[in-house]
Amino acid sequence: MTATVPPPAAPTPPPAASRARWLPRLLRGRDTDPRWVRPALLGLLAATGVLYLWDLSASGWANAYYSAAAQAGSESWKAFFYGSSDAANSITVDKPPASLWVMALSVRLFGLSSWSLLVPQALMGVGTVGLLYLAVRRVAGPGAGLLAGTAMAVTPVAVLVSRFNNPDALLVLLLTAAAYALTRAVERASGRALALVGVLVGLAFLTKMLQALLVVPAFALAYLVAAPTTVGRRIRHLLGAGLALVATAGWWVAVVGLVPESARPYVGGSQTNSVWELIWGYNGLGRLTGEEIGGVGAAPGWGDAGLGRLFGPAVGGQVAWLLPAALLLLVTGLTISRAPRTDPTRAALLTWGTWLGVTALTFGLMAGIFHEYYTVALAPAIAALVAIGGTLLWQRRGWARARLVLAVALAGTALWAWVLLGRSAEFLPWLRWAVPALGLAAAVVLLAVHRLGRAVAATVLAAGVLAGLGGPAVYAAHTATTPHTGAIPTAGPAVSGDTGFGPGVVVQPGTGGPPSGAAGDELPGPAETPGGGDATTVVPPGGGDGGQGDRGRPLDAGEVSDEVADLLAEDADSHTWAAATVGSYRAAVHQLATGLPVMAIGGFSGSDPSPTLEQFQRYVAEGRVHWFIGEGPGADSTTGGDDGSTAAWVAEHFEGRTVDGVTLYDLSRPAS
Repeated sequence: MTATVPPPAAPTPPPAASRARWLPRLLRGRDTDPRWVRPALLGLLAATGVLYLWDLSASGWANAYYSAAAQAGSESWKAFFYGSSDAANSITVDKPPASLWVMALSVRLFGLSSWSLLVPQALMGVGTVGLLYLAVRRVAGPGAGLLAGTAMAVTPVAVLVSRFNNPDALLVLLLTAAAYALTRAVERASGRALALVGVLVGLAFLTKMLQALLVVPAFALAYLVAAPTTVGRRIRHLLGAGLALVATAGWWVAVVGLVPESARPYVGGSQTNSVWELIWGYNGLGRLTGEEIGGVGAAPGWGDAGLGRLFGPAVGGQVAWLLPAALLLLVTGLTISRAPRTDPTRAALLTWGTWLGVTALTFGLMAGIFHEYYTVALAPAIAALVAIGGTLLWQRRGWARARLVLAVALAGTALWAWVLLGRSAEFLPWLRWAVPALGLAAAVVLLAVHRLGRAVAATVLAAGVLAGLGGPAVYAAHTATTPHTGAIPTAGPAVSGDTGFGPGVVVQPGTGGPPSGAAGDELPGPAETPGGGDATTVVPPGGGDGGQGDRGRPLDAGEVSDEVADLLAEDADSHTWAAATVGSYRAAVHQLATGLPVMAIGGFSGSDPSPTLEQFQRYVAEGRVHWFIGEGPGADSTTGGDDGSTAAWVAEHFEGRTVDGVTLYDLSRPAS
């Protein structure tokens, strides 16, 4: 009897052949997708990358405060871990260090430059667009995902943040990733996926502390309501995710709290050298109550707190173009059908709607420090709600109610764009009429769209999308072509109106308030406006004596001359700090110019008790500080710095000299 020999197994394709098929799969996408989906997605991501990377170096150091801390972290692992403002670890920045870790690693790899600092932010912005597409596509289809990603990409404040080095780009990326992970967790009632949500929110906490937790009610509510499992399992999964959040957010806090004060830098932003105070005070409840010390201005200098703040001139053009439509579509989407408890679309509406509601109420009602660029945290929720809600109604356009709501949403968006564009009346004035005209025309046709052919319906849909996104897209392009520096940037062209600085005040592009100047000072004309603006106005009364005109000044880096930089670098190896000065911004610009540690007395605004006068005197006696920088570039003009005791002591005991407009004191040579 002859044994049967099995046929030989098919040869395994070589790795090269497998890799050769990877690119076509990437370009083709899922087999179930229409052919246009993957090219459209890749086109969206590529266009977003161009928008966010275009002429990126024009902003220089952007926020020099964080740029200097990234430079310090690239030279000292201790400074890297704590987020110190200088490599000698005198004081930390007033935020946790996660966003600095990314920049510092980039600087270590590619050297210190504007590109190495800002390219990571741009890539984070592109990543946010991609993750939002994935999250929305999972519940509403690829068309909705592309609409959400496009709306996010052209939101003016999202463009701004993705081209700047404040922590918000990483914050929004992590929270959007958490929302995507939550979508998958709700689908399968997966405790593991929900734990990943907790980890991502914990990392967001290490980026901007308590602001990251504003999304927690949204995530918890969506999972508790919609996960397809028993109530007990849902609660256990939520508790597990909470533990993951606490562990991810808490390990760094625990280390900083347990390390002796003498072995670590001072915790910037606190008055007691405590990370717990920083969490609950300056970066926490103090933002809500207004009872925080330091910073760059609190309400009412940034507009009166209230529900109308997000629609006001200072904020509306940053993020609120689609906000009314998002709210209308949220309510309609939740009520249009009687979906089962586990319906993923309704769960997504709950997620993004609660995210939007909690965050918007917080930003609107907070009485403490508030800046316009904070509102980038609203952008993913607005974009997702418009895309999901709009898709639901478009799919049901045979219903009169669905057509009516779509028409109202589009007409309202067009009229709201007319209002927002009118606040920048000198900027492309024709746009103010073109966008509403197109939107209103499309809204009228929408009422009868169910009777039209597919080609006409597609044309109406395209016109509606163009009308809804036309205004923010043009503002986004302006933002991308405008350099932004200082600590408080704003998106879009100059805006006039009741901006929170007083009637008739213009908020200049690239800053968070009027340029510095005493009461009655004329601002630069069109050719001179910082950041390429086109408005001329005057600072209102109260500007020269600590009023809102002064409190609105942006922190600008200025420039340090080669002569001053060379002088500070002399004999730098013999000292711990090449120089010291009051306030982090002045310290930052000199540190970036020299690459040497510069002590920021008093931290960001000069209001932190670090070091005390006695400690500083000891540092000088020990020869650890070479120069003291008096007046010069990078002055912290918003809060006035410390009580002047350090500067007064230096002026009394050391002789000063002026070099290129900078007053320098050689602390190694006491005055006779």
